[in-house]
Amino acid sequence: MLDSNTFLTPAQIVAELDKYIIGQHDAKRYVAIALRNRWRRLHAPADMQREIVPNNILMIGATGVGKTEIARRLASIADAPFTKVEASKFTEVGYVGRDVESMVRDLVEQSVNMVKQRRKEEVKVQAAQAVEDIILDALIPPVTGSTSRPDGAGFGSADPNAMPDSDHELNERTREKFRLKIQSGELDERKIEIKVQQSTNPGIGVIGGPGGMDEASLSGLQDMLGSMLPKKTRKRKVTIAEARRILLDEEAAKLIDMDEVKDEAIRHAENAGIIFIDEIDKVASRGGKSGGGGPDVSREGVQRDLLPIVEGSAVSTKYGIIHTDHILFIAAGAFHVAKPSDLIPELQGRFPIRVELQSLTKNDFYRILKEPRNALTKQYEALLQAEDVVLSFDDSALERLAEIAFEVNAEVENIGARRLHTVMSRLLNDILFDVPDKIGPHARILINRELVDERLRDMVGNRDLSQYIL
Repeated sequence: MLDSNTFLTPAQIVAELDKYIIGQHDAKRYVAIALRNRWRRLHAPADMQREIVPNNILMIGATGVGKTEIARRLASIADAPFTKVEASKFTEVGYVGRDVESMVRDLVEQSVNMVKQRRKEEVKVQAAQAVEDIILDALIPPVTGSTSRPDGAGFGSADPNAMPDSDHELNERTREKFRLKIQSGELDERKIEIKVQQSTNPGIGVIGGPGGMDEASLSGLQDMLGSMLPKKTRKRKVTIAEARRILLDEEAAKLIDMDEVKDEAIRHAENAGIIFIDEIDKVASRGGKSGGGGPDVSREGVQRDLLPIVEGSAVSTKYGIIHTDHILFIAAGAFHVAKPSDLIPELQGRFPIRVELQSLTKNDFYRILKEPRNALTKQYEALLQAEDVVLSFDDSALERLAEIAFEVNAEVENIGARRLHTVMSRLLNDILFDVPDKIGPHARILINRELVDERLRDMVGNRDLSQYIL
């Protein structure tokens, strides 16, 4: 959370990003400063907090250089709600642009889910106890009353081995024995019958055009009617392990105050939310002129629809009104044809920080294969480890793979680090197919330069590489 006193410094944020993203130092510095500024704003004097606006960022760079990954990892570091949209999808909307607000609603939905999950973790122990009682009731229904046995054996005795003096006590002792078995997992495969809730959210359709009910109002009406209708339950026969999973979610939900969740989620989205607008260059008018009509008019219409959201406005969602003034917007685009200056001046002004991401070099490809925690090589090693096969790469193989990916990008089309997926898939497809039928457990496979050259000879030698374009 951003209000934590242990929030990362800009240098620490960059260090965290370095674990997953190679290069692009300038972009990392800018986003790290923007993220730390959010913490600083929340700790500024109350009268200044409303005045401090985020410095939205425009990332300029070819596909596959890390624009989306930087924004996504940034949100993960801050534990912030994050949503990504492609600006080009709004060109279908034209002048109306109502769908532009959907990205804010998606952000609030993410925030609600995050807060709800956090609250569920807080009541997990209490919910687990309630689930245990439900499962126990299904196995050994409780006995009401305390009818004594005729012989009075064991009456008032503190000895657990003494005979119980009533059916109620006998029932309680049996339940405690079964409770211990449930906790130890001995009965996980035993089937019981439980009642599960069914969704009562009605499907409502609205006839009308652009002037009809909007998405937020419709969704809110559905939720309101759903809460008014009686909850339906149905019986299911499941294993105790499955019952624990199903019931835990239901019982945790009962312990959570959804009004508090909604309020906190709105605040969290307003103060910590990040919206990533990709392909913003696709809505820039070519040469900065809209001409007399055609697609450029639609593009400019989308920009003007985006403008109030980025400037700061109140958006209605089914969880309440959210103000977008302090949401951090990160826009990105390749800008091969259009230029950032082709965006309308008002929108340009709302992205004051511009950073150009560098194209990846051969050495960058090598480091991408070797260093990040989620490197492709480590992903394939983990996949084959599931088959009890040890896969490893020597440095010469990684250097050759980087060289091939760089050459293919240079000769066909530069798709950045995504080219490594093509190269690695081509290299390892036969191995992945042969495991475990031909290559059994405990096998050790070393990928060296000679094997890379052998497997990728056709790819390197054939100058017509169109079949390898992703």
